Amino acid sequence: MRIHAGWPRIGLQGSATPRAVTIGTFDGVHRGHQAMLALLVSEARHRGLSPCVLTFEPHPRDFFARRAGRPEAAPARVSTLRDKLAELDRCGVAEVVVARFDATLAGMSAEAFAHALLFERLGARYVLVGDDFSFGAQRRGNYVLLDSLGTAAGVDVARMLSYEVHGLRVSSSAVRAALAEGDMARAAALLGRPYAISGHVQHGRKLGRELGFRTLNLRFGHPRPAASGIFVARIHGLCDAALPAVASLGVRPTVEDGGRVLLETHALDWPEALGQEGGYGRVIKVELVAKLHDELKYASLDALRDGIAADTQAARDWFAAAAADDFRTARPRSS
Repeated sequence: MRIHAGWPRIGLQGSATPRAVTIGTFDGVHRGHQAMLALLVSEARHRGLSPCVLTFEPHPRDFFARRAGRPEAAPARVSTLRDKLAELDRCGVAEVVVARFDATLAGMSAEAFAHALLFERLGARYVLVGDDFSFGAQRRGNYVLLDSLGTAAGVDVARMLSYEVHGLRVSSSAVRAALAEGDMARAAALLGRPYAISGHVQHGRKLGRELGFRTLNLRFGHPRPAASGIFVARIHGLCDAALPAVASLGVRPTVEDGGRVLLETHALDWPEALGQEGGYGRVIKVELVAKLHDELKYASLDALRDGIAADTQAARDWFAAAAADDFRTARPRSS
């Protein structure tokens, strides 16, 4: 998958392959997004086009919230840019344009956006949007306008209706709500996979090691993650098999860390083959499979140590119960 950090400098020229384009923030790349991307890839294949996603950083609502002086009004973030791009790649997208959402883009008319950027700069010959799609300054553009502009320019424009699971419309807002409530099973049903965060393991303050619970640290590059708290987790990328773990996602209220969001994950049983420093620099994925509780602020480091020990035992109990359930389900019934 090719990633364009900003608008491609050269649009549809010479031998360049024209594009089939869909547009959106794609936060979480949930099952509704996946259905849209499957349709995009299929249409692109039949039309001889390159399937392309146009997405934005920052999230447009982040931009408008900051401009209004109300950053707290911005939506919580489901996925990091890294994880979003990885999921788009899994869905078969050939190109992703990550456009910076700024004042210039926010003030562009719907007609200028469609002609100058979508049809000319990206060389779109097929455009697929959702049923609630809007674009251009003050969100004045909609599917009807885009379809009209596309017809005049010789570009096919299609609209996909909402995707539902068990009667529930799948959306990034629904995923955010599930994560905020700690309902990881519902979030996984909406996403089509367990909720996970990936990244390079970074060096931290080594406080976990001092407390007897060494952790793998990942940065979450947004101040408001959709999920936060203490979780039962699984670590992928260190060994052939996933490692059971307990994880903390948040701002660490007991030990000040400048408000930065950190995912700290403690493997319940550290593989000896990795050695003490074997996790640093690796790219891992941490699945958050069940929430234990919200972040807590402890009165002392000793209290924090006791809290981590209790969370670690709770995670062990969770995995033991899950294994027992799996055994009962797999056990053949006597005749």
